[in-house]
Amino acid sequence: MIDPYQLLGLERDADEAAIKAAYRKLAKTAHPDAGGELDAFARLNASYELLKDPVRRKVYDDTGYDPQLADATDLKGLMMLETLVNEMILDEREPGSFDPVAGLRRKLTDDQLKARFHILELERHRTRVRQHADRIGRRPEADVLGSMLRARAQSITEAIKAAETQIAAIERAYVMLEGYSYELDKAAIAKPDAEAAE
Repeated sequence: MIDPYQLLGLERDADEAAIKAAYRKLAKTAHPDAGGELDAFARLNASYELLKDPVRRKVYDDTGYDPQLADATDLKGLMMLETLVNEMILDEREPGSFDPVAGLRRKLTDDQLKARFHILELERHRTRVRQHADRIGRRPEADVLGSMLRARAQSITEAIKAAETQIAAIERAYVMLEGYSYELDKAAIAKPDAEAAE
């Protein structure tokens, strides 16, 4: 995720004039016509567009994310956390009686393990399909079965890539949870200790 403030060399409380001045100063050397790189100039423009838009800036300031500046993995990680936060909100247990942050981490770990297991299963299946394709004698005029098996192997490869993308999003979501803790009620902490002593 690009930090537009850092990219433009601004403080978080920079006003519109400071944002415009910082952008113009950097654009002079970052523009491709002035010898700058196209990607760097695109990031500079995207940062400026975000900070000059009060609504997008407020969302970025509140969340640390902007859909136009985030990479795809960040967005997928955010979407995973959004789903898990919704589950946390719908949990009927009393706030403070359980640790929802630990629950979010457990759910992400479970999802990651399931995705890794799914990849192993897909790889085994793809190997079997390829072995069948290698053993089938081909008809001289049309290789219908071979084409079907190659297509199946390709679709399995795509499913593996999708599962790997999901794992990357889970890992990103897990990183987003770093540094968070949850304060439990003293009664909720004492109860498990008392049960363990029995």
